[in-house]
Amino acid sequence: MPDTEPTPQQDQEQRRLAQEKKDERYVWWYLAYFLFGIHLVAFVMIYAVTHAK
Repeated sequence: MPDTEPTPQQDQEQRRLAQEKKDERYVWWYLAYFLFGIHLVAFVMIYAVTHAK
């Protein structure tokens, strides 16, 4: 009969993979906010240049 109880090493690997997935998700969110901010600044600068006297 197979052992259904995960070994401590398997449990640690599962926790490490879960943390890695969570961290990767945070990296994508930071990248999204950064790119949004860069574009917002660029549009404001374009507006300022085109409407300057």
